[in-house]
Amino acid sequence: MIDTIDLSAADPRERGRQYGEAAREQIAASVAFYAESIAHKTGLAWSDVLDRAAVWVPIMAGYLPDIVPELRGIADGSGRSFAEIVALNSRGELTRGNPFESKDDDEGCTSFAVLPQANALGHTWAGQNWDLWDGVAETLVVLRIAQPGKPTIICHVEAGQVGRHGANSAGIALNANGLGAGFGGGPGVPGALVRRKVLESWDFHDALKAVFEARQSLSSNLLLTHRDGFAIDVETTPGRHGWMYPTDGLLVHGNHFQAFVPPQIENTYRPFSVDSLYRVPRVETGLHRLRRDGSTDEAVSTIVRTTMSDHFGHPDAVCQHVDPRRHELDRYATIASSLVDLTTGSYRLTPGLPCANSYQQAPWNLYDGPGPDDRPDVPGPAHALAGQR
Repeated sequence: MIDTIDLSAADPRERGRQYGEAAREQIAASVAFYAESIAHKTGLAWSDVLDRAAVWVPIMAGYLPDIVPELRGIADGSGRSFAEIVALNSRGELTRGNPFESKDDDEGCTSFAVLPQANALGHTWAGQNWDLWDGVAETLVVLRIAQPGKPTIICHVEAGQVGRHGANSAGIALNANGLGAGFGGGPGVPGALVRRKVLESWDFHDALKAVFEARQSLSSNLLLTHRDGFAIDVETTPGRHGWMYPTDGLLVHGNHFQAFVPPQIENTYRPFSVDSLYRVPRVETGLHRLRRDGSTDEAVSTIVRTTMSDHFGHPDAVCQHVDPRRHELDRYATIASSLVDLTTGSYRLTPGLPCANSYQQAPWNLYDGPGPDDRPDVPGPAHALAGQR
């Protein structure tokens, strides 16, 4: 199983220190990989990257104020420099060309939302295959983050990062995919922070606001799902965003623009990941079985695992395997497959390829934390209704 880390300190810096100590070995491995990978992709020496990392600090502080002391705590606990931890949380921006010039995104993934009307069990599910460099597979950790006044988060990330894919005790799940179009300029809010802020949200309004109020320098896809049976997919860019909704309770997204093509690139756009064009319909077809056969929790797990283990187009498939023809720093694979039941709160992951590993359940339930009725800033729906009686 992927290592799990429970973070419960109220103070952000102490919470970060807990994280850094628990994931010291994985963070060191992540730093080593990106120091080599960024040099390979951009020509920037790691020392140059660290010299420039400071440009992100005021952007981070302005967008999510508590995150900077948490990053400093991760540095304290892991024995790494603060600049290295900032760099790990800006790795998407750093590995897509010079981060101070134009960018291109190259992260894979196939995400999905399954609403009650699309499965025989009547639950709400969210998940994805996370396709990334095979060299970071051993750096993954699962975090449970308990923060005063905020919903509790369960998320799986590369060690040292503060957000990536996950869900919270308010019933909101987030899955993400790269989109490959780089047409922005200058540093923006790193994607890891946007995802963390979404997962800190008590309600869907604030989750979407976290996406739309950020000026990012990359294009990425964010699929948000709520346990009440609602989902929306937002294709974010440095300019305008596009969005789409489920069809008959099912929404699947890959690595190409599906809702719209940004006007900045509409005359030249080609998907960076052409396999996305067949991965999406392959997953849709597989998940349609849930309407008929997904009548138990075990059946859902079996169907999803089979669907996310699809090898059509191997090695560039839904279940992506390493292609030995690529440079060793450019070799991608499905490093984890996730399946979150927003109805029951179970959070499952495969440690590696879903074709070779079964889903394993995280040691916590998603709803072992404060729910909407516990939020301190606005009365939850039950309290609001009680006040009207």
